[in-house]
Amino acid sequence: MTVNRPGAGLHRMLPRMSDAHSSNDPHQHNPWLTGDRDRGAAYDRRFERLAESGHAVHGEADLVAGLGPRSVLDAGCGTGRVAVELARRGIEVVGVDLDPAMLARARERAPLLDWVEGDLAELSLGRTFDAVVLAGNVMVFLTEGSEARVLARLAAHLRPGGPLVCGFSLTADGLDLATYDDLAARADLELVERWGTWERAPFLPGASYAVSLHRRAKAPPGDQERGNA
Repeated sequence: MTVNRPGAGLHRMLPRMSDAHSSNDPHQHNPWLTGDRDRGAAYDRRFERLAESGHAVHGEADLVAGLGPRSVLDAGCGTGRVAVELARRGIEVVGVDLDPAMLARARERAPLLDWVEGDLAELSLGRTFDAVVLAGNVMVFLTEGSEARVLARLAAHLRPGGPLVCGFSLTADGLDLATYDDLAARADLELVERWGTWERAPFLPGASYAVSLHRRAKAPPGDQERGNA
């Protein structure tokens, strides 16, 4: 795999605010880290079986690549399925995830890509991207109460006018779209499009899944502060 990017292959770990006080670690309540579910290669096998049976498994990459970005932040990248496919298409990608087991698999699959272990709520990469993608129910698996901070940090890593694309399941006791849109608006993200699938099927009332495209508001002329992540 060729990645047109200086410094590719960096394996970084962002500092965590909780490191010095592990007994107060907020991630002890994270629904992904504390849940009993497949991780790493076992997680990947489901998509491998789908691909083998003839199903399309790159809807997320298709949608994001169709927006024409040169660089993408894959937030909650997991095992790197989306990031690897975007990189294969010539797009510069940085993947960030909290789960070291998922990142270990991502690094195994694509050691030349830039994988960062860290909390999206504390993200600070010192740069911006043309687009941000959150696939695989990332918003659903955030630590409760961190949703607003996560969207604010992701918006800070998005160039003015750039798209943030996020898909997640809609359940009676989970994050609803009205709340998500409100949190996005607080982060200076404006809703542009919403679909029922990553293949852009129409979103219908009562749907169990939504893919939303928000754009970061464009910076006023002469504003030098926006975009400093």
